[in-house]
Amino acid sequence: MVSRVDRSQFATWWWTVDRWLLASIGFLMVLGLVLTLAGSPPVAERLGLSTFHFVNRQVLFLIPTILALLGLSFLSPRHVRRVALVVYALGMVLIVIALLYGHEVKGAKRWIFGIQPSEFIKPAFVILAAWGFSEGARRRDVPGTLLAFCLLPLTVVPLLLQPDFGQTMLLALVWAALFFMAGLHWFWIASLSGVGISGILLAYKFVPHVRARIEKFMDPGVSLSASDTFQVDTAIDSFISGGWFGKGPGEGTLKTHLPDSHTDFIFAVTGEEFGILVCMGIVGIFAFIVLRGLLLAAKNEDPFCRFASAGLLLLFGIQSAVNLSVNLHLMPAKGMTLPFISYGGSSLLSLSLAMGFLVAVTRKRPRSEIFDRVEHA
Repeated sequence: MVSRVDRSQFATWWWTVDRWLLASIGFLMVLGLVLTLAGSPPVAERLGLSTFHFVNRQVLFLIPTILALLGLSFLSPRHVRRVALVVYALGMVLIVIALLYGHEVKGAKRWIFGIQPSEFIKPAFVILAAWGFSEGARRRDVPGTLLAFCLLPLTVVPLLLQPDFGQTMLLALVWAALFFMAGLHWFWIASLSGVGISGILLAYKFVPHVRARIEKFMDPGVSLSASDTFQVDTAIDSFISGGWFGKGPGEGTLKTHLPDSHTDFIFAVTGEEFGILVCMGIVGIFAFIVLRGLLLAAKNEDPFCRFASAGLLLLFGIQSAVNLSVNLHLMPAKGMTLPFISYGGSSLLSLSLAMGFLVAVTRKRPRSEIFDRVEHA
């Protein structure tokens, strides 16, 4: 047990960090490993790999994920901003390289050097946007709001060129929420809403696969190719097949037909093997993390920490909600992973950045330290 009189860096961290938040994130990681064990073997066998290929890789990815999350949680808010700026700059460079030289997968150039740079851009973008909006709201002599405005097109235009409409939508929603928190005029909120709706309409008109997904979602009777709806239809069948209590670990059969059973549709595998009650429990864990974090953010007297916490939690919560909604056919397919549950190295490492930043900015700090930092920001 760490003593309260201990003044070491670890002891200070231990008594200022929110251990409920940290424990919940850790539980999700363990749960993700168990569910990868359930959902990935059929995919590995179809690809001619060893049965537990994806499980072993998930374990390897979890090691740097945990180290990065814990390491980042020791940072001060000032160092969080600096790390975010470096990550953002490197991520944008890699996105441009991917656009020019990346390998095309399913009509999009999102990967380079075995990673998906847009995943790492997300937490860094949120931190920088929170920094801009908080400074703009606090100090009229600093063009923070203008910088936050410029940050959005600078980020989403390369994402649209990939194209990656899902990540673009996610970042735009989080940015809009921070915009609202900054207390800006309703005229701008209405204007941005119009821009967002216009963007969706343009994507529907000019991007065939977006139009196909929306039409199928709005009218299940629309005739599309089997590949356009197969996974969503199979996911729904998985929940029906599993019922309340599931068929039992390893007993699912529909997962053998899901190409993405270990990534985008791992929640459907959970429904078939462990049942709707377990699925509801997982949703409860995600809700607990978001609500717990928002409560901590509301109590935080540092404007930057308050904005950053809320933005990171919205990023985490919206991505989770999108994945769950797609699995339940409540919205068109978006290709987003379920945080810490779905298989994926880039996703895990990106989440380690987001949650490491979150734990860092929600740590308890003396009021004197907060006001001193605000004075010299």
